Formats: sequence, structure tokens, C-alpha cells
Amino acid sequence: MIEPPKFKFYFLHPKFWLTWLGVFILYSVSWLPYRLQLAMGRGLGLLFKKLMPRRVNIARTNLKLCFPEYSNEKIETLLTENMKNTGIAYFEVGMAWWWPSWRIKRKLHVHGEEHLRQAQEDGSGVLLLLFHFLSLEVHARLHGFVEPAVGLYRPHNNAVMEFLQTRGRGRSNKYMIQRRDVKAMMRSLTEGDIAGYLPDQDYGRRRVEFVKFFAVPDASTTLGTMLFARNPNCKVMVSRCVRRDDGSGYDLFYEPPLENFPTGDKKADAERVNGLVEDAILKAPAQYLWVHRRFKTRPDPDMPSYYQSSSSK
Repeated sequence: MIEPPKFKFYFLHPKFWLTWLGVFILYSVSWLPYRLQLAMGRGLGLLFKKLMPRRVNIARTNLKLCFPEYSNEKIETLLTENMKNTGIAYFEVGMAWWWPSWRIKRKLHVHGEEHLRQAQEDGSGVLLLLFHFLSLEVHARLHGFVEPAVGLYRPHNNAVMEFLQTRGRGRSNKYMIQRRDVKAMMRSLTEGDIAGYLPDQDYGRRRVEFVKFFAVPDASTTLGTMLFARNPNCKVMVSRCVRRDDGSGYDLFYEPPLENFPTGDKKADAERVNGLVEDAILKAPAQYLWVHRRFKTRPDPDMPSYYQSSSSK
């Protein structure tokens, strides 16, 4: 469990001045009208597309691997929309971290809350599967208005950003757990908390199964989902958050608790999780985080990389 962070005078050191400048700009922009921020985000995303060729190529490669049936024209159209959404995500960080509750709650449209209550009705903990959509920061903030939760996170290397992200992500929710603290995560589930978990990135080759993800037959898929789901006081369900195209806010969905999960068959369970990710992505493919090297870990280390010229994370 991470205690609420406290401000330190060390944060005013000159080495953090550029960080504070960026934070000041983002904070100031966060007070602009929502639709204006969306428009600015789309423009920023198009700028990203020109200035960040490595990330763009990663996204393009991922889309081609996942959707080999798509024409090049369709891939490029989807890629452009995805980069626009990536730009919007930058401004959504400010919304999620600093908007007052009354403002951000006006953008919340909840669907399937009864499924969450169903999972909680006997006092069980809930392992809430979240996926890396670009509105993830907003997702975490909005979920807290439905029911405060516990979140896993990776500490930031920048001390100021660590201070800000921990405070920002803790708004509306309970507390944060470092992602490697398995015992704390298990304890939160045992105590009946909702704990968010993201199983959809490539975390290497430790505690993984190589299973199908879209058209890729051997994607490195974490077994962490099954590790936590084996908690006897735990139910597993999916939540996703989609930004509305008309600028009226976000649809927050809760799916029914999974039945017969985990089964004990690691490969089958990992494939099932990937299937859940696929279903969510297909509902809003342009809003997913395609710039992550999802297929960087191959079953055999000697196999060629899908990202030949990229050294990005």
C-alpha cells in the first residue's frame, strides 16, 4: 500500500523546472472547455504522428499484425484516428488528475453497474480487468465515483511525476499498490476490495504463456490474472471506458463476472483473457494504446523482432 504522497521542497530543485513547466501548462489547459481540449488533442495527435515516427511505426506494425485482412488504406485511416486519440489522452491526464468532482461526473455514463453489485453482494473482492485504452486515466477517476478501488501502478522515475501521478490516480479511489507487491494485492482482494489489474501488455517472458492475440499466434501473455483470480475471496470481471464521439463524455461499462475462471489450464485461461481484450478493442479500436510494443517478446529469443528498427519501450 502506498501512503498518500507529501510535497517535498526537493521538488523545487532546478532539475525539475521543466517538469513543473509542463505540469503548469497541462493544468492551465485542463480548465478550458472540454470540446476545445478534444480539438486541441486531435491536433496534438497529428503533430505526434509527424514528430514520433518510431511510435507511429510501432502502432502501424501492431495494427497490421492484428488485422492482416485490413487494406493498407484502412490501416492508415485507423492509425491516423488512433494518433488523434493519443493526443487527446495527453489532455485527459489533466482532466483526470485535476478536474473537480462536479465537473468530471457530468461526463460519466455508467452501464452494467448491477454486474459490479452482483459481484460484491456476498462481500467478495473483485479483480477488475482493465485494458490499456487511451482514456485509462479518466477511467480510473470515473470508476471511483461508482465504487472506490485499489490500483496497481509502476513508480515513475521522475520524483515530481511520481508525486503527481500517485495523488492524481488516488482521487476518488482508495490507494495504490506497486505492481510487484503481490501480497498487498492479494490482501486487498481478501478484504473485499475492488482491485484494478491490466493484463494486456507484453511484460516479458517471466510467468507468461505464449498464446493467440488477434492474428498473432504467440503473444506473451501474463499469468498474473490467474494468480490473483485464484484468491478464494475473488470474483473477476471486465470494465472498459470509451470516449463518446459526440463529445458528451465517457461510457463506463461493467461486464458480468466471469464464470468458471480460472480453470487451472494456464494456456486456456490466458487465451480467454486475450479474447476479452480483443472483444473490448473491437468496440473502439481507434481508442486503444497501439504504440506499445505488444509483441516484443518472442517465444524463442533468437526469433526476429516484429519491430526491426525500433528500440522504443
